[in-house]
Amino acid sequence: MSINTIAPITSLTYTIDLIRDEIRALVERNIISRKQPLYVLAEHIPAREWLRVEIELEQEEFLLRDPIGDLLGHETWDND
Repeated sequence: MSINTIAPITSLTYTIDLIRDEIRALVERNIISRKQPLYVLAEHIPAREWLRVEIELEQEEFLLRDPIGDLLGHETWDND
């Protein structure tokens, strides 16, 4: 059985851009929804990495109760 998690990145710092990219991948795979609160990410990030992600989110003034969509911003579509 595979577990859907963000791959641990031990040699890199979790920047807000890296977090957004990883979250966007989870949303695109329909693992999480843009409407869910940010704290659901803890289910998909290894516990040893979560503290660094949480600190980065707080530094960027995101609350764990904020919707994931707030972090990702507006979606743009290329083919309308």
